[in-house]
Amino acid sequence: MKRNAVAWSTVISLLAVLPGRVASAHAGLPETSNIVIRRGHPQDFFVGTTFGAVISRDQGQTWRWVCPDAMGYGGWRPEAYLWRETGDILAATGSALLHSPDEGCTWRAHPFFRPTWVTGLAGHPTDDRVFYAVTGRPGLANGVYRSGDGGETWSATPLLRAGLELNAVRVSPVDPRRLYASGVSNNQMVLLRSDDAGDTWQEFPHALPELLRPYALTVVALDPIAVDVVWTRVSAQGYTHLHRSDDGGRTLTQVSVLDDTFINMDLSSDGATAWVGTLNYFFMGPSTGPMEKQPLPTGNACVLRDGETIYGCGSTWLHDWALARSTDQGRTWQHIFALYEIQGTQLCPRGTPVRDLCPARWPQLAEQLGAPLYPDGGVEEPPPPFDAGTPDAGTPDAGASDSGTQGPGDPPDAPKSSGCGASPGGPVPMLLLLSTLLPWRRGARRPHHR
Repeated sequence: MKRNAVAWSTVISLLAVLPGRVASAHAGLPETSNIVIRRGHPQDFFVGTTFGAVISRDQGQTWRWVCPDAMGYGGWRPEAYLWRETGDILAATGSALLHSPDEGCTWRAHPFFRPTWVTGLAGHPTDDRVFYAVTGRPGLANGVYRSGDGGETWSATPLLRAGLELNAVRVSPVDPRRLYASGVSNNQMVLLRSDDAGDTWQEFPHALPELLRPYALTVVALDPIAVDVVWTRVSAQGYTHLHRSDDGGRTLTQVSVLDDTFINMDLSSDGATAWVGTLNYFFMGPSTGPMEKQPLPTGNACVLRDGETIYGCGSTWLHDWALARSTDQGRTWQHIFALYEIQGTQLCPRGTPVRDLCPARWPQLAEQLGAPLYPDGGVEEPPPPFDAGTPDAGTPDAGASDSGTQGPGDPPDAPKSSGCGASPGGPVPMLLLLSTLLPWRRGARRPHHR
C-alpha cells in the first residue's frame, strides 16, 4: 500500500505551513499514542490512539478499532493502558479509572473513584493482581490507592491528605515494594518514595531553582537494575527537562533538555540506554544523557521495550506506519501497521458497547484513514466474490483499487488539551482536504482473527 508521491509532497507542504510546532507534525490528524502488550500473551497488542484504540490478537497481522464512544472516556483520553493476563484492561484517564473485563468489548468507570480524578496507574511487575493508582483532584484529599484483586476493589494507603495532588506512580521492577509517586504538595513539586509497598512514605521537595517557572514534575521511568535510580521530567518555558536521581529521589540531576512535548520513555534491559518519545520526535542516548534526536519515528512518537525489542508509535501521515518494531535499539524500524490497514471494528458479542456503537461509526473514520469501507463496520463475514466475467475495456473493474483518486466522572474546570487534540485551527478542514489528496488503495477484507 504505497501512496502517490506527488500527493504526499502536497500533504507535507500543507503540514509545513500550519502554525505551531504541534501542527507541523500531525495537524490534529488521527494518530497512535501508546502501546501495551498483554502480560503473558506476546501476540496481543492494544494501541491507544487519538480516535479510541486499536487491538491485534495475531502478532500485529490484523488490527481492529475500539471507538471512543464505547470506551466512554469523553475528553479524557488515557495516556497508557495496562492489560492483565486474564484479559482485563485498565486505564487512568485523568478523570476516571476505566476497566474492561472482556478484552476491550465492554468498558466502565470504576465507581470507587467517581468523586476524584485518577491521574496515574501502575502494575506490579510479577503479580498480575496488584495495582496502584494515584489521584489529583484539586480541593479534595488525594493520595495513593492499592488493589490486590486486579482492580476490582481499592483501598487507600496512608498517603492520603488534603493539599496533595499526585500525577504519576511507578513500581520498581527490581523490588516491587519500592514505589515512587510525584505531584504537588501545598504548591511545591515533590517526589515521594515508599520502601514497603505504600505503608510508609518519604517526601522529597524539588524547587529546581535553575529553571524558570517549572511545573508538572512527573516520575516517568524506573531503572530495571538499580532500585534507587529514577527518572522524572518537568516542563519549563516550553521545554521538557529530563532528570535522573541515583539516590532514591532525594536529589535530581538534569540529563537532557528537549525542545518538544514529552510523551513517554523507556530503558534498555541493562539500564544503560534511554529512549524518549515526544510529540514530534524520537530521542535515544545513554541513560546519563544527553539524548540525541533520531530520524525515525516522526510525529507522536511513543516507545515500549519488550525484552530486547523496541516498539514505537509514529505518524502514518509522515512515514507510512503507525507502529513499528526495532531489534537494534531504535536505529532501524520494521513496519507493523499503518492506520489505513485497520480492518473495521473489534469483533465483540452482540449487546456489548463496542458491537452496538462502533460499526455505524466506522465508515466515516475509514474515509479519513483510507481504510476498507465496510458498511457493517467489518463485523460480518463478507459474501463470496461474485464473478461478473471480464469487464468491458471501457468499464472500470469494481474490485480494483482506486488509483486516482465530557469524560467519565465530573468534568474538568477547563477543557483539557492532550496530544494531537491540541492543534490550532481544528482538524476537520485539513482532514477533508487530505481526503481529496491522498489516493488510498483499499485492500480486500481479511479473514476474521481473534
